[in-house]
Amino acid sequence: MFDLNKIFNFYYGWWKNIDKFIFFLILFLFSLGLFFSLVSTSIIASDKLNTNTYYFFIKHLLFILLGVFILISFSAIEQKKLFLISKYLFLVFFIFLALVPFIGIEVKGSARWIDLPGIPRFQPIEILKPFLIIMISTVFTLNSQKSIYFKYLFSFLLIFPVILFLISQPDIGQTILIVLTWFSLIFISGINLLFFFLFFALTFSILIYLIIYVPKFVYIKNRLLSFIDPSSGNNYQSERASEAISNGGFFGQGIGEGTLKSDVPEAHTDYIISVISEEFGVIIVLAIMIIYLILSYNILKKIDDENDDKVKLILAGIASIILFQTFIHIGVNIRLLPTTGMTLPFLSYGGSSIISTSILSGIILNLTKRKIK
Repeated sequence: MFDLNKIFNFYYGWWKNIDKFIFFLILFLFSLGLFFSLVSTSIIASDKLNTNTYYFFIKHLLFILLGVFILISFSAIEQKKLFLISKYLFLVFFIFLALVPFIGIEVKGSARWIDLPGIPRFQPIEILKPFLIIMISTVFTLNSQKSIYFKYLFSFLLIFPVILFLISQPDIGQTILIVLTWFSLIFISGINLLFFFLFFALTFSILIYLIIYVPKFVYIKNRLLSFIDPSSGNNYQSERASEAISNGGFFGQGIGEGTLKSDVPEAHTDYIISVISEEFGVIIVLAIMIIYLILSYNILKKIDDENDDKVKLILAGIASIILFQTFIHIGVNIRLLPTTGMTLPFLSYGGSSIISTSILSGIILNLTKRKIK
């Protein structure tokens, strides 16, 4: 039998101690994603799939409900248990990532997903990212007599196989996101700036070499060339996305009046910000960007009140990955960056993205809640 009084007291204590402003910002962003999923996928479902108009919306809703459950679960558990569970989950999803080259499902030339019986198709790197941040932060704050540079090397050995598996898929977008987040944690943890920029230049040079000279990355090379020279072709999606933003203007063409969602595959994932801009205008996009900045600011503000260096690094890492991913997504949509296939946290359609964002949100709420003295 469940002790209802104990359950009530547990969740009452959880509600009393979480940062409610951050919690409602997260719920608001998820709600916006659900709304934009409805307006951006109904035509796709009815016209292209010949199925229920609300097919994608219902699927998105179910993933958000699962995501909220995961969010509450991760935010409610005790902090030490959170770190312990994260280690095991990191190992589990790292193994899944390692299995992608062997049992992964190939979509449009990239094998990034795993499809297991009884489990919806998922992208291992999306679920791995939150736990990777915790593991890197743990390495940087190890109580050891070893120098900080030894810890940097240790963290490199931690992310190196992750990067190798991402390169083998290939997934240059997630590779860049992981590397940028790792660099941000190195920078925040304290490092000689000369060493930092030399290391950054070396890593950047390796990525450029892979893109130019490794045949598997020819598609990325083509995207870069089409980005630099639009007349070279292979840039239909990015052109349509930028046109949609221009057509939307400041106030948009009106709900349901946009054409990008029916013209470009995966518009509801990789180009959701263009869909929003076309129908609702740049003013709404600017408002969404401000919400992301407010969320990140409130996460970082909590660092000032925190004494635990590990918690500080985790919060900084999560804020960094959310901002980097948002910047990359918007940068691609406005043709500031080449196409990467990056989703927008909270707003884009996609089960793996929603679950990953929910885990990140749960960790944020766990580490920012009021400490019981």
